[in-house]
Amino acid sequence: MNQERAFSDVLHDIVRNLQDIVRSEIRLATVEIRDDARQAAASAVWIAAGTIGALSAWAFLLWTITFALSTRMSMWAATLVVAVVLASAASVLIVGGIRRVKRIHPVPERTIASIKENVEWIRHPAK
Repeated sequence: MNQERAFSDVLHDIVRNLQDIVRSEIRLATVEIRDDARQAAASAVWIAAGTIGALSAWAFLLWTITFALSTRMSMWAATLVVAVVLASAASVLIVGGIRRVKRIHPVPERTIASIKENVEWIRHPAK
C-alpha cells in the first residue's frame, strides 16, 4: 500500500515538528538558565555573608583585641594591628565568593549544542 500524502500535509507536519523542536530548545534553555541563576544566588549569599561577617567582626573584635593589645603597645598601634588582621580575613571571604561567581557560565551550552545539532539535521536530514 503506497499512500500518497498531499504536499500541504507534509508541509504541515514539517512546520509542526519544527515548532516542537523550538519549544524543546526553549524549555532546555530555561532549565539551564535557572540552574545558573541558582548558582549565582548562592555565590551572592557567600559574598554577603563574608561582608556581614567582616563588619560584625570589626565591631566586636576591634574593642576586645585593641584593649588587650594596648597593654603591650600604644593604643594607636594596637588599633592598626587589629584593623589589618580583620581586613585580611574579610578579603579572603570576598575573594572566595568572587571565585565562585566566576565559575558560573551563563551561556546555556547544552541548548546551543542541541540547536547546532538540529540545524545540522535540517541541512542534511538523511545520513
